[in-house]
Amino acid sequence: MPIEIKELHIKINVDESSKGQQSVATFGKEQKSALIASCVEQVMEILEMRKER
Repeated sequence: MPIEIKELHIKINVDESSKGQQSVATFGKEQKSALIASCVEQVMEILEMRKER
């Protein structure tokens, strides 16, 4: 029997003191292409799994 969720409450806490410690990652073209290819591969695997159900 399926369960229907009518409301979803999400609560998060943000620590303002760590805001200044963020670092920005820079990627080269090759790294960016590899990351995109990996993401596409994972999405295709998920879609294939859904198709098998």
